Amino acid sequence: MKFETLHENLRLEILRRIERGLLTGSTLARAADFQQAHISNFLNRKRSLSLEGLDRVLAAQQLSVIDLLPPDLLPVLPVPPRSDSLTQTVAVVTHTAASSSARIQSPEIIDTIAVPDSVIHSSRPHPLSGRDLWQRFVAIRVDSIQAAAMEPLLRQHFIVVIDRHYNSLAPYRLHPPTVYAVRGSDALHLCFLEYEADRLVLRPRNQHIPVLLIALAANEQPADRIVGRVCYVLSEF
Repeated sequence: MKFETLHENLRLEILRRIERGLLTGSTLARAADFQQAHISNFLNRKRSLSLEGLDRVLAAQQLSVIDLLPPDLLPVLPVPPRSDSLTQTVAVVTHTAASSSARIQSPEIIDTIAVPDSVIHSSRPHPLSGRDLWQRFVAIRVDSIQAAAMEPLLRQHFIVVIDRHYNSLAPYRLHPPTVYAVRGSDALHLCFLEYEADRLVLRPRNQHIPVLLIALAANEQPADRIVGRVCYVLSEF
């Protein structure tokens, strides 16, 4: 892919984030160490970014070049061996277990659900901070607070499957935005997510619910708070 195409794909992705309310031009300028006018000119096609500038914007938005590739140019990953079953069993666990238990123990399991093989095998991992050592897929029941934040995407009593090997801020795909499970001080949150000024910004789908900010400790990284990516939703159980 040519540099010009990569440059344009990044511009369009930044504009999508601004339109969804996930970002502002001034926030991006501060994070990437640009003058706001420089970013404005970039977004309006009045000025191009250098290769160094492109790298700075990618880093500020936790993006990689792969995230900007069109689907037909994505690298082909090896397909894991398929089991004889068309589904795999995933444990429905407590919110605390999903957030903090690397290996799920029997007392933490509430029930189990059958998840299509296609979901398990097609989910791309992006583990950070040793997360690849955790049991990968768990499921939780959506409570009333989580549902209120993410309506109409999620409803109370829905079951969501969390891929805990995806605790990166890099968007899983350009569109739609990634839904994350994030560990708060006293609850597990389901939300859209971004990072700025040493804080995680938890954005709800429901515009009537306020944005939640989580300040990270000096020794914390965003990946330490990200439980995983919501990869499957079951509306009836």
